[in-house]
Amino acid sequence: MQPIDLLSIREQFNRNQILLCFNGPISRSLIEEIGNALKNYLQAEKAQPSAAMDVFGVYIELTQNIRHYASRLGYGDSEGSATVVVARDPEGHYLVLAGNQVELADGQALCRRIDQLATMDKAGLKAAYKTQLRRPRGDDVASGAGLGLLDVARKSSRPMVAKLVETGTGRGFFSLLAVI
Repeated sequence: MQPIDLLSIREQFNRNQILLCFNGPISRSLIEEIGNALKNYLQAEKAQPSAAMDVFGVYIELTQNIRHYASRLGYGDSEGSATVVVARDPEGHYLVLAGNQVELADGQALCRRIDQLATMDKAGLKAAYKTQLRRPRGDDVASGAGLGLLDVARKSSRPMVAKLVETGTGRGFFSLLAVI
């Protein structure tokens, strides 16, 4: 194993105003612990309460989606691991980025859904959210890119951005950026 240059990683984190970064297998308890740390950090930073709640809510939604997806597909720890970053941009917005390995077809469908949501204004997102909320949902049906994703889009100050990078063997790495 090559030595890790922790100082250069720290400098990159500072340059990019990264507040929180996680990479690895993710469990329900870990989501909760990182979420608590995020809430405490936002309080210490004196973030606006509405922004802090939105950042926390988006973090929870994205990480739970990753966990549920990996569980549903029977991925092991390595395949089901997540990469999550919370940062600030120069204008003071919070950036919530989350990524994970997906089946290529699932990632492509999700990218199309994100692109579709990106064309909607706030009123359109609200209407789509209400429509999805009223739609019946069976217990045996995976919701995939439904109410939670619409909620993330509604909380975002800019359209969400998705990216899918093929990794071979019918899989890809899907990443999503939400700006709060």
